[in-house]
Amino acid sequence: MGQQKTDTSSISFTAHYTGQVWYRNGLSDQPFHTREGALYYTLLSPFEAIGGAIVGTNIRQSLLQRHHLIDHLIEQAITREGVTQVLEIACGLSPRGWRFSSRFPQLKYVEADLPDMARDKAALLREHGSLSERHKVVTCNILVDGDDSLEAVVAREFDTGKPLLVVTEGLVNYFDLDTISGFWKRLHAVLAQFPAGIYLTDNYPLLEDHPFRKLMKLMGNTLGAISRSNVRWHFSSDERMERHFRDLGFRAAKSHNPRDYYGRIAVPETRATPIARILEART
Repeated sequence: MGQQKTDTSSISFTAHYTGQVWYRNGLSDQPFHTREGALYYTLLSPFEAIGGAIVGTNIRQSLLQRHHLIDHLIEQAITREGVTQVLEIACGLSPRGWRFSSRFPQLKYVEADLPDMARDKAALLREHGSLSERHKVVTCNILVDGDDSLEAVVAREFDTGKPLLVVTEGLVNYFDLDTISGFWKRLHAVLAQFPAGIYLTDNYPLLEDHPFRKLMKLMGNTLGAISRSNVRWHFSSDERMERHFRDLGFRAAKSHNPRDYYGRIAVPETRATPIARILEART
């Protein structure tokens, strides 16, 4: 899958910061709070306030838009389509597994991340009393073969006789398109083994006519510098994103714009056009 390094541990800054955003907005509980996250949240607060006032949106609002929208789509899959198996890759400090496991006793929710983050997340859930066979944390690296590979994790943890939903949040834009497309191809092959396969991921099409196109590039470069990683913009339109997933073999692909859910779910409404999209791909 190319020459990109397989150790993405440098992205942990964003895990702490997003974890604090969830915590400050009532989406998680005390064990998800970290000192690092609180520090980053405080340091970035002035810039977030300026962005909200001048631009009409900021990083926090985009994070909450994507998180609420992913939650909504997962809930629909569970309640309307009978999904009982979920894999969240690059889980970081996401509280989603804790919340959904508490709400839906029929659900098996597996969280996965690189070794250090997986260890810390398991300890956090153990402290919260949420760790069990029904809600667990495993090690997974999407760029490798072997015991920690996507294929190995899915084979060990899930029943191929039931539908599977896979979610990645805050992951894919740290990889160039060729590298992440290699993962998406592997994911398609894995999901094709199930009677139904659903994939949800956030992405950020750098729209040609977006009024803050240059600002988005600046925000990406800034985030990349802070996290010591490259932030990539994969697509220039929703249509190209959807077509790319269909070309990879997915039966259907739909890009969800948070703006289309204003007033319907608890997604924050912003003056500016949302920059985040949630891509829903199905086998």
